Amino acid sequence: MVGERSQTQYGFVTMINDRYPPGPNYRSLCRRLLKARGDFPGLLTSLARDYGDIVHIGGATTHYYLLSHPDDIRDVLVTRGRDFVQRRGVERLVEDGMLVSAGERHYRQRRAVSPALHGPCLDSLGSVMVECSARARASWQDGAAVDIVQEMKRLTLAVMWKALFDTDPGSELDKLADACTTVMEYLSPINIRLPFVLAKIPLPGNRRFKRARDHLAAVIGQKIRERRSGGANRDDLLSTLLGAQGVGDGESGTPERELRDELLTILFAGHETTTNALAWTWYLLSQHPRARAELQAELDVVLTGRLPAVHDIEHLRYTRMVLAEALRLYPPVWLVIRQALSDCEIGDYCVPAGSLIFISQYVVHRDPRYFSDPFRFDPQRWTPETGDERPQFAYFPFGGGHRSCVGEHFAWMEGVLVIAALAQQWQMKLTPGRPVRLQPRITLRPAHGIRMLLERRKSAAASR
Repeated sequence: MVGERSQTQYGFVTMINDRYPPGPNYRSLCRRLLKARGDFPGLLTSLARDYGDIVHIGGATTHYYLLSHPDDIRDVLVTRGRDFVQRRGVERLVEDGMLVSAGERHYRQRRAVSPALHGPCLDSLGSVMVECSARARASWQDGAAVDIVQEMKRLTLAVMWKALFDTDPGSELDKLADACTTVMEYLSPINIRLPFVLAKIPLPGNRRFKRARDHLAAVIGQKIRERRSGGANRDDLLSTLLGAQGVGDGESGTPERELRDELLTILFAGHETTTNALAWTWYLLSQHPRARAELQAELDVVLTGRLPAVHDIEHLRYTRMVLAEALRLYPPVWLVIRQALSDCEIGDYCVPAGSLIFISQYVVHRDPRYFSDPFRFDPQRWTPETGDERPQFAYFPFGGGHRSCVGEHFAWMEGVLVIAALAQQWQMKLTPGRPVRLQPRITLRPAHGIRMLLERRKSAAASR
């Protein structure tokens, strides 16, 4: 039966004691950590494979649990979501954004942002996504070698800057992209238990992070002050937040720091995840020419040489399936961490208060109980018929429950439109001799980028 709970996923047998789920002892864990060499997604996958749906990892002062069954994941994220607090490891970047806030403040922040990311407001951003994609593809040269991660970062950052401030970043784009890269390379959910005081030590990494964070905070702070002093209302997220929370400081409005942190949160969540999703998509398409040909055939038929538009999305079914499969194999948000606020039950076990719960999209998305031949790239998995066969939390690239990604619709729209606009004219081949490796930080990033050779399509239907 699809989704049937098993003690281990692949037939291994492990004895269960009365108190904790099965898991590695100290020596076994150390061996696994050494063997993983920083491949934490692979480490978690091996733990789930060897020990089952609930894995216990004992620490000196904290218990860690890895959950891999959709029922348990739904229980933690949805059914009893308020019994757990989110741990994301971004507290060193923002103090007041949605990623770190809780309770009523979190709900208020989601309500303020949501209107700009849904419905007519979202549709109006579709033209921005296409415009930025058209500029990017026009700047490429046939036969050029590029880092597709950096190309996608500049594109998605330009989209988010326009969505936030209704302006083009212009000559500041590269500096903003570099600052964002520095911040994301520094942050990691793996080190969230490290004492906060370590961030105060003037080590080179800490100094680079602080410079990048302060630069972004200063630029965004300036945008807020300009908008408040000018009083102009624009069709962007900054105006939406000011309108929802008051335009002044003090009691009648949102303090600048809180508003700045909210915009920083949206900026990073909105461009970093999409950057990686698109980069991994191009990587997978470069390895699977048959899927690439089917994608291009759909674009030729649906678009007939013109740029895509929002109304085309419903007809770009295979394009969306390609993106869905890339999100399965390489989910940008690859690890969700929750902390139990009190003693609770998960499955057949009592989980002590303060325990950290690890839920990995990377692990669950590659579970053979829900995806046959799970390591194979196959967009056909996402036909309407096959999708109904899986439990809800066998596939959850945008999380779930009251803390699910508020920009999910934005991400799907941007992903489909960008893929369509770029693949209409260009295809990419992986540069030989440059292996692609994972860099698991807050998002699942390609270590050292992905070098691609650009090749202009010869199709007569491709737009000029």
